[in-house]
Order: sequence, then C-alpha cells, then structure tokens
Amino acid sequence: MGVKKVGQLPLTSECHHYYTRDEVPWDIQKYWHQRYSIFSCYDDDIYLTDDAWFGVTPEPVATRIAQDLGALSAPTKTTLVDLFAGAGGNVIAFALSGRWERIIAVERDAPTLACAQHNAAAHGVPADSVVWVLGDCFDYLAQALGTDADGDGDLDPDLRLDRASTTVFASPPWGGVDYRLQDVFDLATMQPYDMETIYRACRPVEHALYLPRTSDLRQIAKLAPPGGKVEVVQYCMEGASKAMVAYVPESREVEG
Repeated sequence: MGVKKVGQLPLTSECHHYYTRDEVPWDIQKYWHQRYSIFSCYDDDIYLTDDAWFGVTPEPVATRIAQDLGALSAPTKTTLVDLFAGAGGNVIAFALSGRWERIIAVERDAPTLACAQHNAAAHGVPADSVVWVLGDCFDYLAQALGTDADGDGDLDPDLRLDRASTTVFASPPWGGVDYRLQDVFDLATMQPYDMETIYRACRPVEHALYLPRTSDLRQIAKLAPPGGKVEVVQYCMEGASKAMVAYVPESREVEG
C-alpha cells in the first residue's frame, strides 16, 4: 500500500462509541469495562474500531511512557514517530507532553486512524501538532530514513526524517492474547511482525518498543548496539504489570 500524509478522515461505520455493554461484541466486553482506564474521558465522544480495543495502551501507562521517553531522549531528539498509532492512546500522551517539536503518527487502517484523529481532538490536541500518515509503517520508515532501495522520491518532504533528531516509538500487535499463556514470551512468535522485523526497521534510530510484560529479556538484551545498552522498564497499574518498554539506542553500524 502507499504511504501518504492525510488530513482529517471521516469516522466510518467501523468506528464506534459504545454506550452500554449490550452493544459491545462479546470478545471486547472485558476491555469496554476497563474503558475509563484506557481513556479517562471515554464519555467525551471517544471512538474505537473493534480491533483497536485490543491494542490501546491504558492512559496512565501511556502518560508515564511519554514522560520517560521524553526524559531518556537527548534534547537533540525533536521528532517522535509513533509507528503503530492505533486509536491514538500513545500519540495523544506524546502530544500532551509538549516535549516534541514534531510528532508523526502512522496507521495503516483508515477507520482506526480516523478514530485516533477524533480522539486526539477530544483530548484537546491541536490539529497541527500531529502529522497523520496512512500507510504501512515499515514502508514509511524505510522511505523517510532513506533506507528504501527504491528511493523516497514520492514521499512528502514533510514526512522525511533526520536520523540524528528522530526517536521512534513502536507498539506493535502481539498476536492476540495467547502471550499470556507463556511464562516467558518468545518475541520471535509475535504476529504479524516478529521482533527481528521490527528491530531491523527501527535500528537506524533511537527507538522504544512496547512489549508483553513477560517478554524474554535475553532476546531484548541482544538488541543493544556494540558498546551500548538497552533499558527495560516494567509499567504497572493498580499493582499489576501491564507491559514492558525496551529503550534501544540507534545502531551506529547501519549503512545508508
């Protein structure tokens, strides 16, 4: 699919604001019951597609991650790319933090991106503070960083990235809820993108990876560049771990 910068997309029939449990499909009712943890202002016209419920970062966790990523990144890092924007939970927290001069949010599903834009507006995020990109995140990143062998001639100049000033946040799909059945989650089994695919795309720049709380730390340690280290933080809410984030420096060995 192509990669393009988009304006405000319309909400579609796939975008929902559920008022009562009876409206909610059975497989996402659990998440709907947690709606105020996911979006504290859910009642203020928040919309999600049904698939987006599975991947939204709870608001307190998203807020803390935004604080931590802003603090861990050097002041020279002024552009933040949210590779898997989803319904907007993380990108809203990044925008409200005021830390970044430029935020780029990438999502491949148009109805989900419409929800993210709508939800950002509901949180008071100024319309011009986020650049919204519809398309495959890996295609975008390769073109924006100039690592795409086919070049980036068709890419909007506003979407190009300078490696020295860019940080990437990636909250990929984990492949459903089966990760909970593993005491130690094998990151090579994530679907539809395994850890190697995500790391190869992100490694030219500093990046943070939002991963299952039981992810294999030995696999994460291998992401450290020569002479560098990976910082791993567990994020908890109401006494329970929700996820971990691995903060990974850029690799100086990447060519291109």
